[in-house]
Amino acid sequence: MEKRKLEVGDVVQLNPEHKFGGMILVVTEPKEFGCQGYLMSSTNFEATRFKGLAYLRASFEEFEYIGQSHWMH
Repeated sequence: MEKRKLEVGDVVQLNPEHKFGGMILVVTEPKEFGCQGYLMSSTNFEATRFKGLAYLRASFEEFEYIGQSHWMH
């Protein structure tokens, strides 16, 4: 994705080449390099099975913008 202004609550999808390719990331902190956010996943995803939300930092090259979420948890 080309660099753009991101806001808290934006939704992005990780590129297929990423370790977590195809997963949805909800932005919690826009950053100069991209963003930090939590992964939306099934309950079987190893990183969230025992500890709840899994946070990830991703650069603009690693995701595509989807849109804005209406509610965050």
